[in-house]
Amino acid sequence: MAATEASNDDVAGMLRDSLRGFLDEHWRPRGATASSTPDEGSAIWRRLVGQGVAALGATSGEGGLAEILVVMAELGRAGCPAPMWSAALANLAIAGSPDDVVVDLLERLHSGKAIIAFSFGALDRDPGAGSVEVADFKATGVLRFVEAAGAATHLLVALDQAHLALIDLGGPGVECVATRAMGAWGLSEVRLNAAPLTRIPVGTADLDDLRIRGKAALTARAYGAAQRAFELAVDYAKERHQFGQAIGKFQAIQHKLANCLIALEGVRLILEHTARLHDGGDDDWRYFADCASAFSGNALRQVSLETQHTFGAIGYAEEHEAPIHFKRVHLDMIALGGASDAKPRLAGRLLDAGGAGLPQYDLGSAGNAFREQVRRWLEQNWTGDTKQAFDQRPFAKREFDASFARDIGETGWIGLGWPEQFGGQARSPLEQIAFMETMERGEAPRIGAAIQANALMMFGTPEQQQKYLPEILRGEAVHGMGYSEPQAGSDLAALRTSAIRDGDHWVINGQKIWTTTWWGKYMFLAARTDKDAKPPHAGISMFIVPMDTPGITIRPSVTMYDGTFANIFYDNVRIPAENLVGEVNGGWKVLTGALAFERGLVGGGIVLKVAHAFEQLRSHVMTKEGDRSLADDPIVRDRMAILASEIEIGRLLMMHCAELAADGMTPLEYGAISKVFSGELMERFGEAALDILGMRAALSEQMPGAIDNGRFEQNLRHSLMWVISIGTNEIQRSLIAQRALGLPR
Repeated sequence: MAATEASNDDVAGMLRDSLRGFLDEHWRPRGATASSTPDEGSAIWRRLVGQGVAALGATSGEGGLAEILVVMAELGRAGCPAPMWSAALANLAIAGSPDDVVVDLLERLHSGKAIIAFSFGALDRDPGAGSVEVADFKATGVLRFVEAAGAATHLLVALDQAHLALIDLGGPGVECVATRAMGAWGLSEVRLNAAPLTRIPVGTADLDDLRIRGKAALTARAYGAAQRAFELAVDYAKERHQFGQAIGKFQAIQHKLANCLIALEGVRLILEHTARLHDGGDDDWRYFADCASAFSGNALRQVSLETQHTFGAIGYAEEHEAPIHFKRVHLDMIALGGASDAKPRLAGRLLDAGGAGLPQYDLGSAGNAFREQVRRWLEQNWTGDTKQAFDQRPFAKREFDASFARDIGETGWIGLGWPEQFGGQARSPLEQIAFMETMERGEAPRIGAAIQANALMMFGTPEQQQKYLPEILRGEAVHGMGYSEPQAGSDLAALRTSAIRDGDHWVINGQKIWTTTWWGKYMFLAARTDKDAKPPHAGISMFIVPMDTPGITIRPSVTMYDGTFANIFYDNVRIPAENLVGEVNGGWKVLTGALAFERGLVGGGIVLKVAHAFEQLRSHVMTKEGDRSLADDPIVRDRMAILASEIEIGRLLMMHCAELAADGMTPLEYGAISKVFSGELMERFGEAALDILGMRAALSEQMPGAIDNGRFEQNLRHSLMWVISIGTNEIQRSLIAQRALGLPR
């Protein structure tokens, strides 16, 4: 992240903290009533004006979309009806106009002497929002769902793409009727009967863009409301006891709340990214704003439902705070056409006139340059006959290519993120993403043994580092992971494979299953060295086992996705004592350290696979057969828009993991968030591709007529591995709930 972006985030953080403290002090007690009156809204607004929020959006110096979204989120969190939304839209629409009427209106707005309500009228994507007709500078019509009109002094309403009407709500021909929606007050129906108006040109402002900004602001407020309800539900789950224990100890509650946290993190990240692009002048802000709307429309409403489920009956009472937030989320998520307005624009960008495709992320100057360098290398070294011959192999023969690994080894890129002291290049996490992304787009085979190398760098002896790391770096050695056993899959503390010291050797006996890289030169093996240890994980040690050691029996199996894994039996396998990695009985630290490193990367690796597959799917959807294509089907367009929005959530989770890694190591629970979301996105994508492309997409590799040699159906079968491997997603959800939310084990 650039220094300017970091400083902008700091400003937003200070604004958030300041506003939260202000609202905690000055807003009414939470949960005192289910709805707020117009007078309450205008009273707190007058106080907020003194904090400077009324001018946000008027000029870049006053604050941009990032600051507006922060304020909206905090108002949503507080359940506060202050008319910030309409004030922000007014600033964004007409600030900078030299017109005396506009200058006077904004001066009064910023000083608190005027309160503005805003309506998009006929430009609202909700067909029931109403409209006005203008004759002789007078407006007649009905405008529905107008926020803050009950306390406002003026109304701004869109007449067309180039003009707004300014109407005095206290003037003749105006009637405001309070409307109850979702069981809450706060909206009004404004009835106009030849009401006098002032016509205001919007100048360079674009009302379509203004509507997208308005939707982003509503999404931010809904996020704040959903986040607050979620925090209350987490606290309640820790305190509420049933059947003799806190309900937060039940797996069903933990997984429910973990899902909520994943969704909330996704919404937070995409709103922040949208605002950053918007305020930086990047045109892609519109795409990400639409992705935010398309994703949040379902995600935040689901969070609202799940938090209510956690509260049970207590949250169903109007005296409780939770209903306020439930209503806020639902109202804001369907306003201005909701997700149904955003998805057609997304589909248009992706599928019409050749389609723009998924945007490329800015990885910083070093990351962007390295991405181009890797692309050029692949063009020279992984193309033509070499790649064609590789692509024609059965999938089981495409998991690894020794020649390619050695070629990459000559570049030093296998040690991309390694410290220089170990022969690495010490490149940043963003450069590592650049490499992963470009390799995925080039459909290059896997390389290296990143997890095992990291464990050796963290816990290995100097002799081990000197022996094993150069082999990995040169692409000459791959290490498998010997973790899972018949009775110890995700529960690695229950493993039974034993290692007993015998002089200068360790003797290993046991069985490992589901080992994917069984064909590697070495196995990074977890074994029990103290069968009586309490707790059990305290008796585990880690070893490097050469796979040509006598006593090893390998029984490969074909996986559901046409790859391979193996059952491996270790019968009195003797390895030198120096093959112990870390301390005796200290293997849990080595093992979890290696897994933490992997989970921090694996979610990014998965979502990059999905992003590449999406581009392949997009190409097929746009291909015309006769005079039509799948892109003409509204159901297909809707599905593609949803997939794109979810891919962006996955990519932003990946980027956030990279930011955290740049400051140290990605926390275990955050790596789990990325892994869970991206793994299940891969499943959803696989299912959607079959629905969209039909039976031909179900034809497997080397079958006549198979689309892309069976790419899409094979991806679906392969996706199942990613929700099981490296700790099942159920285990990951428990980890998220316990580590990130503090729920009891």
